Amino acid sequence: MTERSSSSSAPIAVTGATGGVGGRVARLLGAAGRAQRLVVRDASRAPSLETSGNAAAVEVAVATYSDGEAGRRALDGVKVLFMVSAAENADRLAEHRAFIDAARASGVEHFVYTSFFGAAPDAVFTLARDHFVTENLIRDAGLGFTFLRDNLYTDFLPMLAGEDGVIRGPAGDGRAATVTRDDVADSAVAVLLNPDAHLGTTYELTGPEALTLADVAAILTAEGGRGPIAFHDETLDEAYASRAVYDAPQWQLDAWVSTYTAIAAGELARVTADVEHLTGHPARSLRDFLHI
Repeated sequence: MTERSSSSSAPIAVTGATGGVGGRVARLLGAAGRAQRLVVRDASRAPSLETSGNAAAVEVAVATYSDGEAGRRALDGVKVLFMVSAAENADRLAEHRAFIDAARASGVEHFVYTSFFGAAPDAVFTLARDHFVTENLIRDAGLGFTFLRDNLYTDFLPMLAGEDGVIRGPAGDGRAATVTRDDVADSAVAVLLNPDAHLGTTYELTGPEALTLADVAAILTAEGGRGPIAFHDETLDEAYASRAVYDAPQWQLDAWVSTYTAIAAGELARVTADVEHLTGHPARSLRDFLHI
């Protein structure tokens, strides 16, 4: 382990600490006694962390991704940054660009970024294209990086079923190797505690198996505690029509529908061992998640 990763006094900056992944990362770093700076939009929502006996300081800084000046102040003195991607919105890439520029100006050396599995300019899942662009923005800024390309979150699978107990989407017989947010956080912390060992590496984080949505429905029926769940393989026209009631902008509709068409295309099916490689424990399955 390098000197920087074991004894540096510079805090690790953690964004998204009020959310599902960032909050988990912050709590794990706190338990490890690692100095950190939580970069949040609202200081009143910053988590109160339980720390180990050798606890280091936990600071809170307020900044949004789009506010370059606030971002530079928030990241002053930070060398390693954990960046959770911004909330889905039409301006997300502009927000990412502004925050990356702020990080470079403030002296950040190593970005650990939550990207998406199969990020590519021609990915079927439209938001995976944004992640590909963001990865290149980080590279082009001359910053060290580790990219964590997360598959779909296992945590959200139970939420796919509507009130009638039906999962609807044009996924066909395609499979997804979904990953739990706990495994993503565990993997991120393994990188953050020893960043030099992972510099310049891209990890693809998946669960231990690739499931069809019919498989997901069967597991949720048997073990989800909600009652019968079924999967209906929509056509594209049906998928857009069933989501039109939300009056969402076109980019959002495309993102929702392409989540399923990416599964159908096989882009989310590959299973990797990266979670176990990073964390030392097997990746959690959907069944594991349901019984936590």
